[in-house]
Amino acid sequence: MAAELHVELVAADRSVWSGEATLVIARTTSGDIGVMPGHQPLLGVLESGPVTIRTSEGATVVAAVHGGFISFADNKLSLLAEIAELADEIDAQRAERALERAKSDSDAAAERRADVRLRAVAVR
Repeated sequence: MAAELHVELVAADRSVWSGEATLVIARTTSGDIGVMPGHQPLLGVLESGPVTIRTSEGATVVAAVHGGFISFADNKLSLLAEIAELADEIDAQRAERALERAKSDSDAAAERRADVRLRAVAVR
């Protein structure tokens, strides 16, 4: 049996995903990071971007995460996001419309959120 780490992905308004994983990839202010069982303790700031979780069962869970923190200690990884949604919950057409609207409004923050949502859908 492969080594596992316990993962909690939590948004400000709800628990998004919880379970056992063999690998989690997230974007931090220092760059992309991969966390596997036995990783050194860490605390970092999450950048907006897709988070990829490889579950113990071999499935891949992808979420669009917008800001927050990542911490790892004692084989427990916590992703505390301002906003997070699973790729399966994202309506790609709606996200595409939001991206076009944000571009025409010159709204950089909305454009970044829509882009992250579309990238999460593309990864799943």
